[in-house]
Order: sequence, then C-alpha cells, then structure tokens
Amino acid sequence: MKFDEAYSGNVFIGSSPHYEECKVVIYGMPMDWTVSYRPGSRFGPKRIREASLGLEEYSPYLDRELEEVCFFDAGDLPLPFGNPQRSIEMIEDYIDTLLKDNKFPLGMGGEHLVSWPVIKAMAKKYPNLVVIHMDAHTDLRTEYEGETLSHATPIRKVAEHIGPKNVYSFGIRSGMKEEFEWAKQNGMQIAKFDVLDPLKEVLPSLSGRPVYVTIDIDVLDPAHAPGTGTVDGGGITTKELLAAIHEIARSNVNVVGGDLVEVAPSYDHSEQTVNTASKLIREMMLGWVK
Repeated sequence: MKFDEAYSGNVFIGSSPHYEECKVVIYGMPMDWTVSYRPGSRFGPKRIREASLGLEEYSPYLDRELEEVCFFDAGDLPLPFGNPQRSIEMIEDYIDTLLKDNKFPLGMGGEHLVSWPVIKAMAKKYPNLVVIHMDAHTDLRTEYEGETLSHATPIRKVAEHIGPKNVYSFGIRSGMKEEFEWAKQNGMQIAKFDVLDPLKEVLPSLSGRPVYVTIDIDVLDPAHAPGTGTVDGGGITTKELLAAIHEIARSNVNVVGGDLVEVAPSYDHSEQTVNTASKLIREMMLGWVK
C-alpha cells in the first residue's frame, strides 16, 4: 500500500512505517492534467511532506500530538501523466482498497478534480454521505471548454452523485451566474465569502452523519496562500481556516475522510503556502481522527 517508486522517499513528519497498525492513511494525488490557468499542483504533495519536516508535532490548538494518531504515509499514486480518465479510475480503486481496510483516507492534491473519484468511492461505503467543500470557486460546471473531466467540474459531479442537498460549499467568491442559480434551484447550500460563521450554523444539522471534507487551498486569500493555480482575491485568512477545521473537530459530525488540494509550490518562493498546507494537514488529522 506504499508507492515507493512515486516519490523521493520523504514522508510526512510523524508517519508510522506500519500500514496495518494505522487508522489514517495519507496519500498524494499528483495530477494537474486539466487545469485551465497555471499548472504545477502535481508537485504539491511532495513539497507539503518536505515542509512538514520543519513542523512541530504538537498542536497547541487541540492539545494533541501526532504520536497520538497512528498514520501511514503511502506516498504518491503513480498517476499516468496527461490521462485524467485513467487517473481518476486509479484513485477510486485505491480509495476502495483503503475503505475495505477500514482506513481514514486523507489526500493531498493535485488539482481539485482528484476529489471526485475519492468522494465517489466514499459514497459507496457511506450512503448517507455529506460533503463539506471549502473553496474560492463553485466548481459546478458541467464542462470547461468542452471537457467534462475538468478541475471546474468536481463539485457538480459530486452533487449529482450524492444529491445537491448533501453538499455544503463555504468561502465561495467566484463562479458563473448559472452555477449559483443551479445550486439555488437544486437545494445546494453555498455560503459566499465566509466560512466559519455559516459552518457553525450548518454543523448541528449534520450531527452523527458521515462527512467528507474537501479543502481547496485557494479558499485562502492569495496574501496567505499565493502558491496555487487559480488565485482569487478576497479570501479568508489562515486563522479563519484553522478555526473552521477546529469547529468541525468540536462538532458531533462523523468525519470519515478529507483532502487538501490545489497547492502549486512553484508560485510561492517564500514557501508560505506549503508550510501552511502542512500545518492544515496536521490539524485535520489531530482534530478529525478521534
């Protein structure tokens, strides 16, 4: 269950070498085959791992340490360059295997299309699945310039698969008018601009339900995360995103998996984005895995 050939050997700080013993499996999905603006997110998982080596293993927010959560870093899936269809098939097959082994999957992207096959696999095990989506963009298009497999389409695919009323988007500040209208007409909840306050309102209604959380790093303002493919001004702060992760941790929802996507390291020479991403991954693990 480890893809040694797919990356240089770095693992996320605190990772256990024992797959069988661990509840959590973190893995990379190094794909940016369909991006429409700036490529480079396929290098995100590797750089997040490298940045984690400078990260403290203790979370003062949650008063927990990484040693309290047994997690295994499986490396990056060896996705075929330029082949989105085969790539998403491989991702879904891999998640099927993790779920069969009763693991908690925590993915690192890669463009946002990689979340679609993960959630599709999750819905097979959890028929009552809810998706919490934090992003700058709606991602509700049916196609982008004629291509249905696009980073602009994953949430539309998810909504049509599990039902729009089971998808909750937060922090949205960009999208076509038709996307917002489709969401409204079909009962999908979109919270524009903000994350924390609308999330607090929603979480009590999701108590006890299985929840998958997908976070696009561009939900953050470019001042906080410039290293991403499609930057969009007017976003939230890192402090607000951390507070949202912790709010989910304190709630009664049953988080069954998650991902962090669209980290494109080459656009941030300060390495602020990958360092923030590694901290977010730490907080997701410590907060959501009981």
